[in-house]
Amino acid sequence: MTDLSKICCPGAKLMGVKLRGANLRDTVLNGADLRRAELRGADLTGSDLTDADLGNAILRGAILTDAHLTGANLLGAHLTGAILIGANLRGSDLTGSDLTGADLTDADLSNAILRGAILTGAKLTGAHFLGAHLRDAIMIGANLLGAHLTGAILIGANLTSANLRDAFLTGADLTDADLTDADLTDADLTDAIMPAEA
Repeated sequence: MTDLSKICCPGAKLMGVKLRGANLRDTVLNGADLRRAELRGADLTGSDLTDADLGNAILRGAILTDAHLTGANLLGAHLTGAILIGANLRGSDLTGSDLTGADLTDADLSNAILRGAILTGAKLTGAHFLGAHLRDAIMIGANLLGAHLTGAILIGANLTSANLRDAFLTGADLTDADLTDADLTDADLTDAIMPAEA
């Protein structure tokens, strides 16, 4: 396994780099260009990827626990099964990314853009989506227990069989969202815009 833990390379040009399974714990890669990087199974725990460009990067099964991804570009990134527990993704762009089965427990995605993102079966317990854009996101069977979705835009989102127990959806826009078999027990829907009945 390649050990690059704690390296400091802000703004590095690493487009297409192959670091599958590498140890990148606590690295400083803020503003780095990691487009199309192969980081499958890499350990990026605690790394600083603020404003990094990870567009179309392959991060399947990567560990990004407590990573800093504020303002990062993750457009079309492959994050299937990735672990992002407690990660800071505030204001990041995850448009069209695949987060199927990813663990984002307690992650902060406030004001993040997740248009058309796939979050099927994702663990989103206690995650923060305040003001996030989740238009047309696919969240089938996602676990959003106690998630904070205040002011989130969920227009056209597919929340079929999602667990939204105890979730905070105050002022959220669920216009045209699919809530078939979703569990909204004890969810706070104050001022939320709900889908029109068929």
